[in-house]
Amino acid sequence: MTAIAEPGAVTLSCSDPESLAEFYARTTGWQKIFSSESAAYLAGRNGMRMGFVRIEGFEPPSWPEAGNRVHLDFSVPDLEKAEAELLALGASKPKEQPGEGKWTVLLDPAGYPFCITTMA
Repeated sequence: MTAIAEPGAVTLSCSDPESLAEFYARTTGWQKIFSSESAAYLAGRNGMRMGFVRIEGFEPPSWPEAGNRVHLDFSVPDLEKAEAELLALGASKPKEQPGEGKWTVLLDPAGYPFCITTMA
């Protein structure tokens, strides 16, 4: 099948693009390729990018109460070790954990839920 488009970036709204970009740069090892007062971008080794854009009055999604939302999933080699490292970087761990030990839901510093798992 011929592709019409390929994903190039995932962009998150936030109140502080620089600090959220720093959190994800340390999480992924991706390089910061752009930073301004209103936005910051990271680039991965595979060409994928993550963007962070300042939105005045930003309100983070709530977990687990929010309805439909997009969240990021990350593969990690060791779930417990990755959780500890991400918590040290500024993530938080909500009480609601539906993964039954197969994945862990964390919240990034802006409040977005993301999952870590050892499953590929």
